[in-house]
Amino acid sequence: MPDSVIDRIDRLKAELGDRPTDDFGFDPESIKPIAPALHWLYRHYFRVEATGLQGLPAGRVLFVSNHSGQIPLDGMMIGCALLFEGHPPRAVRSMVERWVPTLPFVSTFFARLGQVLGTPENCRTLLEQGHPILVFPEGVRGINKTYDKAYELQAFGHGFMRLALETRTPIVPVAVVGAEEQYPALWNARPLARALGLPAAPVTPLFPLLGPLGLLPLPVKYRIRFGEPLWFDGDPHDDEARLGDKVSVVRDAIDAMLQEGLENREHVFW
Repeated sequence: MPDSVIDRIDRLKAELGDRPTDDFGFDPESIKPIAPALHWLYRHYFRVEATGLQGLPAGRVLFVSNHSGQIPLDGMMIGCALLFEGHPPRAVRSMVERWVPTLPFVSTFFARLGQVLGTPENCRTLLEQGHPILVFPEGVRGINKTYDKAYELQAFGHGFMRLALETRTPIVPVAVVGAEEQYPALWNARPLARALGLPAAPVTPLFPLLGPLGLLPLPVKYRIRFGEPLWFDGDPHDDEARLGDKVSVVRDAIDAMLQEGLENREHVFW
């Protein structure tokens, strides 16, 4: 792992001043022990190709992305792109589902890494403090879909648009190509998922056939594209129809980048 990665993390730490963590428990020092593993995953396992990182808006911004792959490795790789290759490096704050804080130990670890329960109040506070936020408006509908719906965007929630209008925050659409194939789910065992208290229990070509080995994500090549910033004006309390028109602009931008990425890629694994 190059020294520049540690330098980038130190830069994030310096932004906290004398505080050990921010208001939500984020501590950049917590990234250092796992930085070598993150860098290896980013550079060598998924061989991420990130484009559009130049000219991103300074200060607060909402990164809005498609979501897929059964586990949120797409969010991790977006965060790595902004940390390892962003100018300047950024610690994007991901909005996580409500079931994540129920996990012992994991919830505290996620908070140290900057993950935050995805409530409007938390997101609004972070935006007002000038932080970059990563949201997945498809939610579990996107990440847990089966492979027959690969790269078909699911319905977007409208909450991110209300917050963008309220805080006058630019939106950067993000398209991730590759994550759909890391765990190509053939079937979702919903009764098992309910019994375990999980949002999904995917059955893939390798799991449960190969046991624990089947839990390893396939070494697909990730392609992450950051689109042009989008600015919106309007009343954050507008009815759903008017908000939906604005949300559709973001959704269409992501879909266009996805389709372009799929057309241009040579293969799933390279």
